[in-house]
Amino acid sequence: MHDANLQYHVQLGPGDVGRYVLLPGDPGRCEKIAAYFDNPVHIASNREYTTYTGTLLGEKVSVTSTGIGGPSAAIAVEELAKLEVDTFIRVGTAGGMQPFCRPGDLAIVTGAIRDEGTSLHYMPIEFPAVANLQVVSALRQAAQRVGARAHLGISQSKDSFYGEIEPARMPVAPRLQRRWKAWVDGGAICSEMEAATIFIVASVLGKRAGGVMFMGGSTIMSQEEYAALAATLTLDQLIQTAVEAVKILIEQDRGRS
Repeated sequence: MHDANLQYHVQLGPGDVGRYVLLPGDPGRCEKIAAYFDNPVHIASNREYTTYTGTLLGEKVSVTSTGIGGPSAAIAVEELAKLEVDTFIRVGTAGGMQPFCRPGDLAIVTGAIRDEGTSLHYMPIEFPAVANLQVVSALRQAAQRVGARAHLGISQSKDSFYGEIEPARMPVAPRLQRRWKAWVDGGAICSEMEAATIFIVASVLGKRAGGVMFMGGSTIMSQEEYAALAATLTLDQLIQTAVEAVKILIEQDRGRS
């Protein structure tokens, strides 16, 4: 039986989360991210949604996984917003799209191509999916503090993982390949599956959102080259950058109150 005091999918209630929430996709990454909090506690796990809450600089903060793609990410943002969360930072992985994007670099997403379907249920396609400038600035400053190599730019948010990495076998291959070339030629720096949805939903709800992505692959590397490198890469700088950005935002928000 559903507890009326809990949000249906994330299974969280009033007081369970802080106003700042980090959003990885993988539930398995929540504990690793929460390890950077002070006094982290596992709050709930239901479906793809796992939540830990702790503190940073004495302020309550949380991490909630969203699962893969826009539909489940939108649910997470909707239900967390009902619990008075006002700041969302996507902490994820992506594929690099430009020659200067090396595996292990971070992408600080300033806006996202809405190459997905969920956000169309919120706003017409002409409305841009743009990250909150204050969150972007905090992420950039945080990356500098932790010594991460980071790029600011546009992400492609899509619905099909295999449509991106194996487009040639799809019946709509010409369309996929033509559009991919357009994104690259236009300067998009990475490809992932959640940023556009999170930015649009947050905008509609009047919340702040941003995203930082670990670029694990690159369009200029062969699969063999990437496989040899992948074993040496970790998500430590990604997580450190996101956590440091939350600290920066906490300090800024306190200065405004």
